[in-house]
Amino acid sequence: MTEAPFLPRERLFKQQQYFQNLSKHTHLKGRYDVITSVGIPLALAASSLIMIGRGVYNMSHGIGKKQ
Repeated sequence: MTEAPFLPRERLFKQQQYFQNLSKHTHLKGRYDVITSVGIPLALAASSLIMIGRGVYNMSHGIGKKQ
């Protein structure tokens, strides 16, 4: 007794050809891979730079200093 295939054979061949013929990097081949590989690290870097800049500004102006 055999199981039904997870994907139809034609769709599987189409996806294999798509991924094998791309000239992009391996980690950016999928549909949403750019979001996870580029977008999230850029958002984390930007938020950390904003927090560092805010901290430097507050320290230089004496904001939030305990008496």
